[in-house]
Amino acid sequence: MFAVVKTGGKQYIVKEGDVLNVEKLEVEQGKTITLDTLLIAEEDASKMDVGTPSLGEKVSAEIIEQGRAKKVEVIKYKPKVRYRRRVGHRQPFTKIKITKIA
Repeated sequence: MFAVVKTGGKQYIVKEGDVLNVEKLEVEQGKTITLDTLLIAEEDASKMDVGTPSLGEKVSAEIIEQGRAKKVEVIKYKPKVRYRRRVGHRQPFTKIKITKIA
């Protein structure tokens, strides 16, 4: 059984036991959350529930850790005018594990 869930403005295809990094959620480590579910289907697609626009909160996930991704450096340069700009950014994320698909 798999589901399509929506969190942080993005959609993810998940199965029970999957671990994934999503946009930062303001929840403590070890807590359980429910995710907005758009679709639930069997592996062979014999049974499929599609929400219009969603099925509600039918997927449970456990918060494993809060963290920050590796640094991404952005470099701007304009020739002949001595303009150089170097900026780094680390995107915060939340690592979750899918525990139950209802």
